[in-house]
Amino acid sequence: MAKHITLTMLGTGTSQGVPVIGCNCEVCRSKDPRDNRLRTSAMVEVGQCRLIIDAGPDFRQQLLRAGVSHISAILLTHKHKDHIGGIDDVRALNFVDYPQIHTVNIYATADTVECVKKDYDYAFFKVRYRGTPEISLHTIDPEQSFTVDGVEIVPIRGRHAHFEVTGYRIGELAYLTDFKEIDDSEIEKLKGVRVLVVNALRFAPHDSHFSVADALALIERVAPQRAYLTHMSHEVGLHAEAERMLPEGVYFAYDQLKIEI
Repeated sequence: MAKHITLTMLGTGTSQGVPVIGCNCEVCRSKDPRDNRLRTSAMVEVGQCRLIIDAGPDFRQQLLRAGVSHISAILLTHKHKDHIGGIDDVRALNFVDYPQIHTVNIYATADTVECVKKDYDYAFFKVRYRGTPEISLHTIDPEQSFTVDGVEIVPIRGRHAHFEVTGYRIGELAYLTDFKEIDDSEIEKLKGVRVLVVNALRFAPHDSHFSVADALALIERVAPQRAYLTHMSHEVGLHAEAERMLPEGVYFAYDQLKIEI
């Protein structure tokens, strides 16, 4: 029997978020909370296992907003700052039950692991100051599944322009962000998912992200029961208007949306 999964969209915006600093467009001025997007991140809960996918610059705000104080692990999709820029804030998770210390496990491919070591080198010094993040890095092979707290996670490889990114399949859920290309062999790994989350930066084509049309083409091939678009810029337009342009069973995700699978 498939395990029940709860997916919470912690953030659904692109690297600048929405509203964009200094922008006066109708989306950035919108009072509809669905048009206010923090940087892309998600929380996946399977039983007692709680996984966070990506920890960008809004990580602290996202966990506070969702009322999260304990997690099982963080899964990183790639090394861009809108996906790893908030890792220092795991310190609060480390010490929430002080004097007990909770080391935060982070899973990523080798390239992303090396970037985390570089950007947060002070967390890996032999002699560290008090309060330094307690992090345990785990290098994953994108061709091999792995488990966290008994939950199987299947990496899905894609390309974000000139380098690889990693999506994740967890049971009947798959979550892909910052994809521009995906091979047929990886699409096969997505067959049978009930819910697919995939990036769609805007309606117009883009050189390093799926457009809405690109995302819809992938959704058609995978054929999930439901699909949600994420990692959106203000160029998508107003949520209330843009969603009417999507086919049945496909939706624009928004911050704090909960999806039960």
